Amino acid sequence: VDLVESGGGLVHPGGSLRLSCAASGSIAGITAMGWYRQAPGKQHQLVAGVSSSGSTNYAASVKGRFTIYRDNAKNTVALQMDSLKPEDTAVYYCRGWGTGYDYWGQGTQVTVSS
Repeated sequence: VDLVESGGGLVHPGGSLRLSCAASGSIAGITAMGWYRQAPGKQHQLVAGVSSSGSTNYAASVKGRFTIYRDNAKNTVALQMDSLKPEDTAVYYCRGWGTGYDYWGQGTQVTVSS
C-alpha cells in the first residue's frame, strides 16, 4: 500500500492549505484514515481522523479550523486547514490503518510563517 501526500508548503498566518492523500495498492484492510503531524522536537500528534463510516475526530488545537474529508470511492483523504497558526508548522503525515494494518505516507512539510 502506498500513501502519497501532496499540498504542503509555506503560508502566512491566517492563511489556508489543503493537503491530499491518495492510497493505492491492497487497501481492503484499511478502515480508518487520518492525518498526523510532527513538529521539531515533538512527538507525532493525531490531527484528524475519519472512519470508513465517516465519523471524524480532531485534536483540540485544530477543532473548528481544520476539516477532514474522505472519499472512499477514490481512496483519498484530504485535510482542509484554515486560519493557520505558526504552531501548526510541522511535517504532516497521512495514515491508513485497520486491524493488522498500519500504513504511513512519507510526509509533507507545512510551514506557517510571516
